[in-house]
Amino acid sequence: MGFLYYGSSASPISIPDRVLAHVKVVIATKLRRGESFTMSWRHPSGEETGRSTIWIQPSIPLRFVFGAVEPEMLDPQLLQTYANSANSSSGLTLDLESHDAPVVERSL
Repeated sequence: MGFLYYGSSASPISIPDRVLAHVKVVIATKLRRGESFTMSWRHPSGEETGRSTIWIQPSIPLRFVFGAVEPEMLDPQLLQTYANSANSSSGLTLDLESHDAPVVERSL
C-alpha cells in the first residue's frame, strides 16, 4: 500500500502501489504541462463512507510514498486510460477497491 501526501495535510491518502505508480506518472505529466485537474475516489471499505475529490495544481505540494521497494511495472493501456480520465471534465476518477486491475470509473 502506498500513500499520497497532499498539501500540508499530515493524513495521507492510501492508494495501492500499482494505482499510485500510474497516478504519479499522470500527475507529473499534467503538472509539467501546467495543467490543473481534479482527482476523485470512493473511500475504500474500512474507511469512513463517502468519496473525496482533490484539486491537483503545481502550487500544491505532493509526496508519493510506496510500500514496495521495487518500482511497479507500468501498463501503457492503464496510463492512457488514466490520462484520458484526467483530461475529461470530471477529472481523474479512481477505483481504489480493485487492487489487481485498477479500472477508471466512467461518467458521462
